Amino acid sequence: MLVTGQDPSRVQRKGRYTPESMTHPAKMLPAIAAQVITAYTEPGDLVIDPMCGIGTTLVEAVHQGRDAIGMEYEPHFAQMAAGNLRHARTQGATGAGQVVHGDARNVATTLADLAGTAALVLTSPPYGATTHGQICTGRDNGGGKIDKSHGRYSTDRRNLAHRPTAELVAGFGQILTGCAALLRPGGVIAVTVRPFRVAGELVDLPGQIITVRCPQPSGLRT
Repeated sequence: MLVTGQDPSRVQRKGRYTPESMTHPAKMLPAIAAQVITAYTEPGDLVIDPMCGIGTTLVEAVHQGRDAIGMEYEPHFAQMAAGNLRHARTQGATGAGQVVHGDARNVATTLADLAGTAALVLTSPPYGATTHGQICTGRDNGGGKIDKSHGRYSTDRRNLAHRPTAELVAGFGQILTGCAALLRPGGVIAVTVRPFRVAGELVDLPGQIITVRCPQPSGLRT
């Protein structure tokens, strides 16, 4: 268990990420990404995120002098991730970062030239088709009604976020299998994940991810 990420997301991201990237419905907390990167890599190492969203893993890696490559299925999120990397460079980040638009289920093929080189794969799966998104309460809007926005990952039905939970988990297992081929000996796959609800029923996504089939289970951290 990591005792980290105690400050709100908006506090951790203020000034470090572009304002428009806050619209992503379920962002990894920067403090969690930073601690995992510190724990499992050294400066100059390669960090990969096959479902990079707005690029939190990549940004925290390049700020620590690591190189980072991410894949993202949704083009607008890939553009946000690239924007966050450019912003990181203006703030003095020394690592090299890159974003590739594509389906993470093909990560081993897309990034084949990096096979056996990554020290760390750090990622997070989608939590169904919708999340809590951005919430504006009466405290924020002068006593008005609760306003919810940016709660969807995608309108593309091919996105894993839209698939039934069993299919989502199977697809994520396929992604982990592809990522394992990119790891160097002793490399680690780390997954940040939480339970979520579908039609009011709690889904133990962490438990399902832990048991998903992967060719290098000893290198999997959740």
